[in-house]
Amino acid sequence: MTAADHDGTAERAAADRRAWLQRAASLAGAALLLPTSSRVQAQIGPASDSGVLRLPAAGPAADAPPGLSIAGATDLPAFAPVLRDYQRLHPAVAIRYEEFSTQGLYRRFAGAPPPERPAPTGEVDLLVSSSMDLQVRLVNGGHAQPHASPATAALPAWARWRDEVFGFSYEPMVIACDTRRFGPGRLLGPAPATRQALLALLRDPARPLAGRVGTYDLASSGIGYLAATQDARIDGSAGALLAALADNRALRAPHAAVLLDALEQGGLALAYNVPGAYVQARIDAGAPLVMVLPQDYTLVIARTAVIPRTAPHPEEAKRFLDYLLSPRGQGVLANESRILPIRTDVPGVRHPTGALRPIPLGPGLLVYQDRLKRARFLEAWNAPAAAVQR
Repeated sequence: MTAADHDGTAERAAADRRAWLQRAASLAGAALLLPTSSRVQAQIGPASDSGVLRLPAAGPAADAPPGLSIAGATDLPAFAPVLRDYQRLHPAVAIRYEEFSTQGLYRRFAGAPPPERPAPTGEVDLLVSSSMDLQVRLVNGGHAQPHASPATAALPAWARWRDEVFGFSYEPMVIACDTRRFGPGRLLGPAPATRQALLALLRDPARPLAGRVGTYDLASSGIGYLAATQDARIDGSAGALLAALADNRALRAPHAAVLLDALEQGGLALAYNVPGAYVQARIDAGAPLVMVLPQDYTLVIARTAVIPRTAPHPEEAKRFLDYLLSPRGQGVLANESRILPIRTDVPGVRHPTGALRPIPLGPGLLVYQDRLKRARFLEAWNAPAAAVQR
């Protein structure tokens, strides 16, 4: 084979990869018009438990009220201030928080058939996750019980569904860039402000981002898959962008920390579709990063809470949820956990402005959890052999 033949084959392979990804994006968009099954296969992958926090109750155990057990996909160090403050208000309540991956959390509670009526037969009182689609899937499968209160009624309509799943944070999905490479006078110039600008940079013949760009691994990250499928629903060029990321040997990471560590250490120059709270925390700690809210549109996710149908202490879970949505709980979330609250009346907290697109909770999120549609989307995502995983 001549060098010209080899180049032509490589170009055709790259074109085939782009066509696959664009087709997957089209399938995801067209799926809005198709029926979906409520019984879909659980996602595959281990539950990456990262730790357990136990806060013992104060006072004699005999006088203590029921405890509170929470399973969550929010990083334990970030969520701990909220738990400690709640216990300051209710010192007799023992609290246990166990951290999971988003998919591990879903699998833990989706396996067994739910009881016909709420029954205190389980071990966990509240599920907390940023994978809004997986939480909706649990609710749709009958694994949740309802809660209605003034605090839940005050939520925006997009952040609650069926009084069974509730958003408590406001999380823009952003582009994170290394300021040592992006900015006035820097080698790569200004940080890309839109997806089209990012796509142009990825397609630059000089390949300045080859091996130096990253995003979530859609197969192992629930939040990454949610963001990618929402991109495909909104943006006709989403498939082209995913293909360009793959052609540039994008690092595929299961967690935002992997991407942000690589940015800080200089291994990456840019990370796409990462939660703004994590990026801002790094910036506040002195990392040489800049956060870009894309001007074409910025997806907004909500960390969500669900009370399982089998919660052993549902009343305590409801009380904690109301605290989490209260001005005090939202203030702790903002000022100590460094997570943007969903309430807009927290003193000293300003929500971002611009082309913000909150992802609404509801049955529309089940479309992308359909087994066949998910398999096709991930088949396209996994097709480019050049993409790397770490």
